[in-house]
Amino acid sequence: MTSAATPLRIGLDGSVLTLTLDRPDKRNALNSALVEALHVALERADLDADVRVVVLRGAGPDFCAGADLDELLASADLSFAENEAAASRLGSLFARMRRLPKPVVAVVHGRALAGGAGLVTACDLAIAGAGAQLGYPEIQRGFVPAMVMTLLRRATGEKRALDLALTGRVLAAAEAHAAGLLARVVPDDDLEREVSAVVGGLVAASPSAVALTKELFYRLDGKSLEDGLALGARVNALARQTPDFRTAIAHFLRR
Repeated sequence: MTSAATPLRIGLDGSVLTLTLDRPDKRNALNSALVEALHVALERADLDADVRVVVLRGAGPDFCAGADLDELLASADLSFAENEAAASRLGSLFARMRRLPKPVVAVVHGRALAGGAGLVTACDLAIAGAGAQLGYPEIQRGFVPAMVMTLLRRATGEKRALDLALTGRVLAAAEAHAAGLLARVVPDDDLEREVSAVVGGLVAASPSAVALTKELFYRLDGKSLEDGLALGARVNALARQTPDFRTAIAHFLRR
């Protein structure tokens, strides 16, 4: 379903919730309404036990061109507090994607730029067609890639992240993959087949194991080796107490 006020198409197919950015005339540019719609949809995914995987797509030729320039220009007349609140709302969307105990998979085609590249980077897995492009060109428009900086630096490392932020250059899919911004790149004609295979595997996996794996992975940020190993031991012990673990190990032993 979609509307002018809520430009997000939402579809549930079995255990897969697909969210499609649906502003193709604006290259799916992010405005406040779309950001809010994504917040609501992710909350639904969190609360719905039937949802195991979230897939994020863009309608039309591009994934997402970044911020809506009309709304961005109008923001120059807003107060500092209003602009900070709007930016924080986008940042909290990225954080919500990471906190969701279910994998979020980006399907990237065409261009994913600025905030659109941030959405891709915030997803747990990003699968792109070979013709896709990804970049953070805010500086070329007199702006700062502020809301994507933390994700970009963690994904690519200091030197490469600063190169991308200061030059605003746009990467082809193969280079974005080499930089650590994409999980997989496949020929454009194979994109849907690859996405179906990956999503199918995630749906078939133990929900508790997937949730614990995702939580542990992101909680390791900034931890020392010793603290990371200690946290891993706690998650290991917790995983052994889940019904999924007992069922899976018993099934394996019966082979």
